[in-house]
Amino acid sequence: MQRREFVTVFGALAATWPLSAGAQQQAMPVVGFLHSASLAGVEDLVAAFRRGLNEAGYVEQRNVSIEYRFAEGQYSRLPELAADLVRRGVAVIAATGGDPLPLAAMAATAKIPIVFNSATDPVKLGLVASLNRPGGNLTGVSQMTSALAPKRLEFLRELVPATTVAVLVNPNNPSTEPQLLNLHDAARKLALRLDILRASTEREIDAAFATFAQQRSGALLIAGDPLFFTRREQIVSLVAGHSVPAMYARREFASAGGLMSYDASLADVYRLVGGYTGRVLKGEKPADLPVQLSARVELIINMKTAKALGITFPLTLLGRADEVIE
Repeated sequence: MQRREFVTVFGALAATWPLSAGAQQQAMPVVGFLHSASLAGVEDLVAAFRRGLNEAGYVEQRNVSIEYRFAEGQYSRLPELAADLVRRGVAVIAATGGDPLPLAAMAATAKIPIVFNSATDPVKLGLVASLNRPGGNLTGVSQMTSALAPKRLEFLRELVPATTVAVLVNPNNPSTEPQLLNLHDAARKLALRLDILRASTEREIDAAFATFAQQRSGALLIAGDPLFFTRREQIVSLVAGHSVPAMYARREFASAGGLMSYDASLADVYRLVGGYTGRVLKGEKPADLPVQLSARVELIINMKTAKALGITFPLTLLGRADEVIE
């Protein structure tokens, strides 16, 4: 090869290298993972999300990158965190950890696909036009947690002959009001009075239990909320200090020493969100992906805690348990 020909060929190849390198960098899509809690409390849920991605053919740092944003329990941070992911130019936003997440993501972008998990009806929340045909840039999984709240109250009433039940809720969570409406309806049918305790910070949780001690309610129901989930060790410890029977919204509370829990399997929900995220990465449109309803609901009973409280579970309730922790 003549020197002139070599220089010409080398120059042509050199000119294409930056383009090829750029194409390789762009080939790995970036997923934005937005959550309202802190990583320290939801590692197992993040792992479940990754499993869903893996099932769809995506492995982190191999053919997909994930940008994580955690609000550390501060809902006021969500708009900026969502906007940051939009500026980052992510391919999909996985908005997990409660109803405020998809609302914040939806306000930040009408173009980037959003896959959510919702605690309430996503149609009533304004996230999608319908469950079967979402119609916009959002789709995901609905737990319908507010619809499960009355059943938690029924289980609690079946276990203990209380006439008053205290309910701990986070007033900053949009799903709180639907849960309370359903709970009040159920309480009237069960001839129960509800004492509502409100907490949106770690300090307010302590204050709520101080109020609970003065009210002397016969039982306690902990509503589903990302803040409560990450502070479950604190809450279970406070409940134990009052020696009161309590029903929780997540199985992780029962695993941590809570008496019983009843809810959809969160790990399963996050796996489904990860799977949908992978399908969107492959080119499917959220508008055409029906919102999935989490059908797997679990009743978990902790017998060790029951014995410590001197509580005997009726066989009718034990027979309905999906898992009994000895």
